[in-house]
Amino acid sequence: MKALISVSDKTGIVEFAKELEKMGIEIISTGGTYKKLREEGVKAIEISELTGFPECLDGRVKTLHPKVHAGILAMRSNPNHMKQLEELNIDTIDFVVVNLYPFKQTILKENVKREEAVENIDIGGPTMLRSAAKNYQDVTVITDPKDYEKVLTELKENGKVSLDTKFYLMNKVFEHTASYDAMICKYLKEERKDESLPQELTLTYEKVQEMRYGENPHQIGALYKEIGKCEGSLTIAKQLNGKELSFNNINDTNGALELLKEFDEPTVVACKHGNPCGVGSDPNIYNAWKKAFEADKTSIFGGIVVSNREITEAMAKEMKEIFLEVIVAPSYEEKALEILKTKPNLRILLLPSITVKQPKGSYDIKKINGGIILQTIDSELLNEYEVVTNRKPTEKELEDMLFTWKIVKYVKSNGIALGKNKQSIGIGPGQVNRIWSTKQSIEHANELIEEGITKGAVLASDAFFPFSDCVEAAHEAGITAIIQPGGSIRDQDSIDKCNEYGITMIFTHMRHFRH
Repeated sequence: MKALISVSDKTGIVEFAKELEKMGIEIISTGGTYKKLREEGVKAIEISELTGFPECLDGRVKTLHPKVHAGILAMRSNPNHMKQLEELNIDTIDFVVVNLYPFKQTILKENVKREEAVENIDIGGPTMLRSAAKNYQDVTVITDPKDYEKVLTELKENGKVSLDTKFYLMNKVFEHTASYDAMICKYLKEERKDESLPQELTLTYEKVQEMRYGENPHQIGALYKEIGKCEGSLTIAKQLNGKELSFNNINDTNGALELLKEFDEPTVVACKHGNPCGVGSDPNIYNAWKKAFEADKTSIFGGIVVSNREITEAMAKEMKEIFLEVIVAPSYEEKALEILKTKPNLRILLLPSITVKQPKGSYDIKKINGGIILQTIDSELLNEYEVVTNRKPTEKELEDMLFTWKIVKYVKSNGIALGKNKQSIGIGPGQVNRIWSTKQSIEHANELIEEGITKGAVLASDAFFPFSDCVEAAHEAGITAIIQPGGSIRDQDSIDKCNEYGITMIFTHMRHFRH
């Protein structure tokens, strides 16, 4: 029996090869793998000795030879195949142990040149893997070092690798090569600066962690990470304390982080079930936390808190008294961390790159039955705005309008957000009509903070007003400024009502639906 070994990831390969040798399996190898095995005392033979043809073109051609692929692909149960091998003086190859040129590691290097990336596109490796996988009944193919032990155990206990294991390994090969090719496609598209959506879409992600369950206990769940550095992403956050993150923790925290990234000044966002429930900005991060907490002391229970500045001892003392699921920050004061860690189940995450946004043009993907819908992320906030009422906003009103516009972008549609003094004071998410969202946000503000808090506040709507009823409700609540996209055939009705009540209104000419 023969095993062909050619790996870029040499984890455990020497030990594995030595165990195969003990079982009387002859080792064939290439390039750096051959050198490594020989240095470690494995009696490997070089691939050129098998093929009778030297490696050439700087190693671009090594294993692309009939003596390799016929030895792999011959079906042992097919007499004609075996007869041809005998006539051609070709031996069978029974094990193929291959992992590919480090394309991922190459493209992740700083300032990598295209020529280097292209040179690290493996040709012979995927070809051998595909050949061996196609003939899985007769050939054991291994691409993941984690599978060495499984194969050795079966060989020692049964004298062979089971058909089920071979089939499992075949499946892993095609997962691996599909991911490899998807990485190449993505890299080339980015190199071409092609922002169009592809005609055929293949994406690849790496599993970060298994989950106890998905959105509900009867569902299976796992977290996957894009190939790349993923700066600012929850997938690279370091967990400092607490239970394992759940599916819902991750989904909710991601929403909170994406909202937080809209703010440059010190800001704290509290989130619950994918919607913000409290947002505060202030030159002092403690004051920002107080604003976020006091915006909705009820909904924050069991929620997520994210901060774009260091968590201080004073903040930690107050956070400790609330039931929170997750806290994320770029850093923590030493004393703050000690305080928070006294709650063993509290998930504390460190994300130094918390302010880094997703690259423009990144994909937003939603699964539907039988397919997906795909779009580029909503990376814009507003390009310009137009004052459409007689009264222009004051400087303070404009500041609060832009603050609240950032919030409503991340509220489930139909979404309304109220803001005052850089604090969210009422949020109405996900209603089936806009007036319900408006009334809900006003009711919540007066109920959860204090009666009359809406006087002098601003209102942001994620899409246009179909009727003037939202302006009527805003006037009754004492709201003095409105920011909305505009674009309704009844826009003038809303403008006229604002003028009648002395409300200033801005059109952004850009909506932010979020479903």
